[in-house]
Amino acid sequence: MNASTTCDTDDVNWMVDDSSDVVVPVQDVLPWRILIVDDDTDIHAVTHLVLDSVIYKGRPMELISAYSAEQAFEVLSVDRDIALVLLDVVMETNDAGLVLVQRIRSELNNPLIRIVLRTGQPGQAPEERVIIDFDINDYRAKTELTKQRLFTTVIAALRAYEGLVTIERNRIGLSRILHGASNLYELRSLQEFASGVLNQVNAILDLGALGSLCVSPLEPGSSTGELAVLAATEQYSVLADQQILPVHHPWQALIRQVLREQASLFTTDADVLFVHASQGREFVIVLTPPWPLADFQRDLLGIFCDRIAAAFDKLHMYDQLQRGQEATVVALADLAESRDADTGGHVRRVSIMTDAISLRLKEWGKFPEGTTSLFLSQVGLASMLHDIGKVAIPDAVLLKKGVHTPEERVIMEMHALAGEKVLARAAKMIDGQSYLTVGAQIAGSHHEHFDGTGYPRGLSGYDIPLAARIVAVIDVFDALLHKRPYKEPWPLPDVINYLQERRHKQFDPDVVDALIDYVTTEKPGWLNDSTDEH
Repeated sequence: MNASTTCDTDDVNWMVDDSSDVVVPVQDVLPWRILIVDDDTDIHAVTHLVLDSVIYKGRPMELISAYSAEQAFEVLSVDRDIALVLLDVVMETNDAGLVLVQRIRSELNNPLIRIVLRTGQPGQAPEERVIIDFDINDYRAKTELTKQRLFTTVIAALRAYEGLVTIERNRIGLSRILHGASNLYELRSLQEFASGVLNQVNAILDLGALGSLCVSPLEPGSSTGELAVLAATEQYSVLADQQILPVHHPWQALIRQVLREQASLFTTDADVLFVHASQGREFVIVLTPPWPLADFQRDLLGIFCDRIAAAFDKLHMYDQLQRGQEATVVALADLAESRDADTGGHVRRVSIMTDAISLRLKEWGKFPEGTTSLFLSQVGLASMLHDIGKVAIPDAVLLKKGVHTPEERVIMEMHALAGEKVLARAAKMIDGQSYLTVGAQIAGSHHEHFDGTGYPRGLSGYDIPLAARIVAVIDVFDALLHKRPYKEPWPLPDVINYLQERRHKQFDPDVVDALIDYVTTEKPGWLNDSTDEH
């Protein structure tokens, strides 16, 4: 480059057509990273002289030096944030620069970085062929690049790089929104949903570990009531344990403003997003990015907030359907239980323990193929229907005080297949596995014994469905612990001893261990109620 041709920075600022592009540098902003590749140290020195003081869109220039094509390739292999390469053509070989261009585009698969070729031997590589055959921005003889032209070339290349990066980030951001929203549709609780939202916001912005918070008014539509903390990440995760956002928290004012105005707010302290779902619920997401968000990032967040609202509406509908299912199951269980007043509360205790023991088995690594998330979400509810078949048993047999005769015992045992048949027929009306599917397994098999001596089919070991093996232990445990028409309640130690004695015989030993661990470590409150009966 001819360093003698110079002009003051003020003389070339007019070449940037948007005056707002060149501003005073601000603290903690990412610089434009430019790689100088040339085997002439004077070229590096002159380039620094021209560009070191240039500020474009509030960002300074960071110049990196490489003195061969191979050295430059090593730098570019580990650093994907370089915006521009000022590249000499002739270095260790006559075409070293041209080979490097091809390696950047093909081996590194980097289509975004802008490349300006500079050569001191323009005849070595004809300009027309180079421009056509190689993916570069510009091709200049070093003698052409005066201070003014170098400035112009660099700013034009950075503009092009910025545009390409914006397009690529929008593409990636939209892809993450579609993927993230799909993941949110799979979540089944409000807290899971809120945590998923924060994780997806972090992924969309691609800002690394991002402190964030999701809150919602306890009273829908209120901008003055208490704020429930649904999820929090990083330095704000402690707020999730508090459940309610403290009254004097510094974000209270911003959140209240957003709820009143029902619009997102971007400030120097925090970015606050407003999400309004059609069911009347409102959410506020507070972010603290390390630097101000770009316009395209705000646009992406706006799109994502719309998708969040749709996902929440689906979650709300799922929740209502789930509540409807639970209400139906409780009604059916109450119907069966109402015929036997002495078993009051039995099915609810069975449901609670079934959920707890199933989760314990999963935590212990037992039956991983059986204790799936779907299974865990259904088995507790399904267990309430374990004795639904008793509605088919005559009162004279079902409510008899004392021990059944052999004939009555046969009639009593019919309830297992009766309940299975009813639930299995209902389950066929629903695609895939449902709580009715699991309920049919429990109703039909919870009287089977691990050693094969049970009824109605004489199944043994792991041929008995897992849900039925779990409920088999819990059903006997609760029946022994509480008063029944044919017996007085047993003391808890006696019940535990009975279960221990029946390991491998009547009961799955892993389930027995899980139940005893649950009872002895959790000490559920209703145990005290049962011991009071003695």
